[in-house]
Formats: sequence, C-alpha cells, structure tokens
Amino acid sequence: MLEDIQNVLGFSTSTGEVVGNLCVALSCGYFISLIYRFTYKGPGYSVSFAHSIILLSMITSVVIIVIGNNLARAFGLVGAMSIVRFRTAVKETRDIVFIFFGLTIGMAAGVGLHKLAVICTLFIGMVLFLFSKYSLTESRQKEYLLQFSSTQNGSKSPPYIPVMDKYCSHHKVINVKSVGEDDMLELSYYVKLKDLENSSEFTSELQKVKGVQYINLFFDEEQF
Repeated sequence: MLEDIQNVLGFSTSTGEVVGNLCVALSCGYFISLIYRFTYKGPGYSVSFAHSIILLSMITSVVIIVIGNNLARAFGLVGAMSIVRFRTAVKETRDIVFIFFGLTIGMAAGVGLHKLAVICTLFIGMVLFLFSKYSLTESRQKEYLLQFSSTQNGSKSPPYIPVMDKYCSHHKVINVKSVGEDDMLELSYYVKLKDLENSSEFTSELQKVKGVQYINLFFDEEQF
C-alpha cells in the first residue's frame, strides 16, 4: 500500500536529470527562436512570441517530467489543463508550426532523449532556414493585389483593361463593391506583372485612365 502511494506521489527522476532536461529544452528552444527570427518575413516581428517558444519548450519538458510513466498524473494534468482557455489568435500557419516545433522538442527533452532533441532541432531548423533563404516553396512569379475605384461603364468594356493587359501577364478580379451614390465601384484584382520594375509605370498609367482613382498595389503575403 505504501509503495502504491509512493508511485503516485513520488518522483523517480533525479535533480541532475531534471536540470539536464531543462538545459536541453532551453538550448533547443533558444535555437528555434533564432530560426524564427531569421526566417520571419512578416510586417511585425513579435519578440514576445520568440520568447514564448523558449518558455514553451521548457514548460513542456517540465510537464513530461511530472507525468513520467504515471497514468494518474497524466489524467490529473489533463483535468487541470482543461480549465485553461487560450484566446490569442494565431494569424499565420507558420507560427503554429513553430509552436508545435517547440512542444515536440520540449517533450523529447522531458523524457531524456537529449540527442534526439538536439539532432531534430538542428535538422528541422536547417530545413526551415533553407526554405526561407532560397524560397523553395514560393511561387517563382509573385502575385500582387491591385485595388482601385472606378466609375461604372455600363455594358462596355472597362477602359482600364487595356492598361492591365499591357503590364500584366495575368489578372483576375476577386471583388467588386459598389460605393457611394455616384455609380462608383471598388475593385480588387490579383495581378502578375510582366516586369516588376514597371510597377510604378503601371500604376501611373492606370491613374490616367478616366474614372480610375485611389490605386493601391501591394504584395499579398497571405497568398504564399
């Protein structure tokens, strides 16, 4: 009976093993945060998210140490964690990848698989860096989002189409919205420019088209 109680409440992991697991989780988590920093291409790099990756790896390691091989602890931890609600929205799929990366490495460090944690961190980190460095998964020809307002032209072909055909190898309308009471339309197009260096000439010539105004041309990050 006493042995059963000790199995439920006692920890078989030594202090040295705990410290070693946490050190490996810290080192790997820090390396993952560096990879995130060097491969991030968004508009606003979040330092708190990078720090969270490090802490997430260490906390996951502690959780795995606490659970150990004890089924009662596992069920108890699930019950305790079920009351936690995470309300922060993760906007990019890539951020979710780094969250799972940190979680997985923390689990490996927590069970004492230090060599596996280090090797996987280095290998996966190298793959992420290469994908970012050489754009191995991105389209060769970038697609841009073009937004502008134009007066309605009835059943006739819009006057801005020839300009788009001149500078774009491909253009596709994705949204048309009526604004105001002056027969104005707000249009959104996905366009692929024939020559990226002519983007300023494209918008300048489009601005000269009668009825066209409020032109915005920018790269849509969410498409890649």
